[in-house]
Amino acid sequence: MFLTECPRDAMQGWGEMIPTQTKIDYINALMEVNFDVLDCGSFVSPKAIPQMADSGEVLDQIDKSLSSTKLSVIVANVLGAELALKHDNVDILGFPFSISETFQYRNTNKKREEAFNEIAEIFVLAKSQNKALNVYFSMAFGNPYGETWSLEEVGYWAQRFNEIGIRNILLSDTTGVATPDLITQIFKEIPPKYPEITFGAHFHNRYEDSYGKLKAAYDSGCRSFDSAIKGIGGCPMAKDELVGNMPTEQVINFMASEKIPHRLHLLNFESAYNQAKRIFNF
Repeated sequence: MFLTECPRDAMQGWGEMIPTQTKIDYINALMEVNFDVLDCGSFVSPKAIPQMADSGEVLDQIDKSLSSTKLSVIVANVLGAELALKHDNVDILGFPFSISETFQYRNTNKKREEAFNEIAEIFVLAKSQNKALNVYFSMAFGNPYGETWSLEEVGYWAQRFNEIGIRNILLSDTTGVATPDLITQIFKEIPPKYPEITFGAHFHNRYEDSYGKLKAAYDSGCRSFDSAIKGIGGCPMAKDELVGNMPTEQVINFMASEKIPHRLHLLNFESAYNQAKRIFNF
């Protein structure tokens, strides 16, 4: 399994400002766990996400000699991408595209077509510097706005992005509405049509629903999963306050239960988990 730990998603909405050095120490501890990717920074408006305003400083202090883990950051426009790419430690840019027109505008102040065109420009920029681009399909399993949602709509945008060369799409259950049956349907129907694209899962869910969602996706062919320790973070628009990110420890339990091999250093994970306890007070 390809595993992405998301300290950025955990930290960005945290109510108390986390000191820069604490972030650096925590992400370096996560580096030693040997995840495939750390989603660790954000180059968006500091007015919108003040917690992540120090992402550049944090990135420059991450010790990439600790493991082969790659570093990913979120951007929402070309300017953010240009700022992110000034930092040598950045390996991957991530852009939050939304299947929901309403959420796209709320999240990035753009309509979907505008966001699509921006992503196309960012993709060219990233390729010019040998960096990867991940596109997150927010609201990929439904949305709370009363908009019409369909599997065909998800497939339509997958086709559009496939045509311009995007090769990594994360299907995001932004508000925790996906059922195992819907997860199975989406992963069995859409990825086989676009074999050039690696489709991953970025689930938000209640703690106790983790196993069912992971198994539905895994049994349907998904091998790339995002998570965050203790499920910290998630979308503030989720109607259930207990819905957070997919908990990393639940992913580890799932792999153990299903006898799925991985490359994580579990003793180092325990150390990083203890750091997270001190930062997030759980």
